[in-house]
Amino acid sequence: MKRASVTTAGRHLAAAPLASMTGFSRVAGSHGAWRFGWEVRAVNGKGLDLRLRLPPGFEALEADVRAHTGQALSRGSVSATLSATREGEASTVRVNQSALEALFRAVSDSARRLGAPAPTLDALLAVKGMVEIAEAEESEDERRALIGAVLSAFDQALAELGAMRAREGRALHGVLSERLDAIASLVFRAERLPERSPEQVKARIADQVRVLMEAANLDPDRLHQEAVLAVTKADVREELDRLAAHLSAARDLLAVGGPVGRKLDFLAQEFNREANTLCSKSNSVALTQIGLDLKLLVDQFREQIQNLE
Repeated sequence: MKRASVTTAGRHLAAAPLASMTGFSRVAGSHGAWRFGWEVRAVNGKGLDLRLRLPPGFEALEADVRAHTGQALSRGSVSATLSATREGEASTVRVNQSALEALFRAVSDSARRLGAPAPTLDALLAVKGMVEIAEAEESEDERRALIGAVLSAFDQALAELGAMRAREGRALHGVLSERLDAIASLVFRAERLPERSPEQVKARIADQVRVLMEAANLDPDRLHQEAVLAVTKADVREELDRLAAHLSAARDLLAVGGPVGRKLDFLAQEFNREANTLCSKSNSVALTQIGLDLKLLVDQFREQIQNLE
């Protein structure tokens, strides 16, 4: 399938999928006598934060795990936990046979002379030095191979986590596109309100100026200032133009994809700013209602963005 693309500011950018910041994966593996498993969870976060739990003996993995996480993910609070157990003979038990026999004879002779019970094997084995436990040793090559296998399993866990985040990202893409379409519909309605026609705007300003002239004897300069203020309040052209520009920028970001959550969050703040201005400058019930509906949609849009990488 041919990948979509978008041209922005004269640059040709390949489209990349959006990704959610939440996800979970679990991967199990084995190498030789070792059995291990990774659990990786991710939730929302302002940046990339990795909390890592490794069992004793696997501390050497930390640097590589953090590096691989940074290459695979851009944002999110991530926790990764490794569990590892060694099956089979993990240690060797050696009995000091000659020392045990010598001790048995000596204690048995003493027991006969004293009329005491003969020594038990448990008691003799408890004597320090009778039993030696040697941990099984791994060669340096074996250890490197084990660490490589565990790291490979972590990469698989990251890939599965990324796939889950991508699935949620596709769903978010649809929701965000719907919100942008609804915002665009409200902007379209505001553009075509009868109250915004040049004739009605002029008539309304003329009425305001006439009221000012009848209410007080204003000097020409003051009257000019009040007229300019009335014109400014009556005109929401700039707000509608900026909303249209923000809509275009947001759609471009969705088309480009990738880790665009922060940029979309900034645009959501700008949407909200223009919606507030529309409400404050409104001179009709219809425009006020559009502004309020716009604020609701922007809040829904921004809420969904919080989960976007």
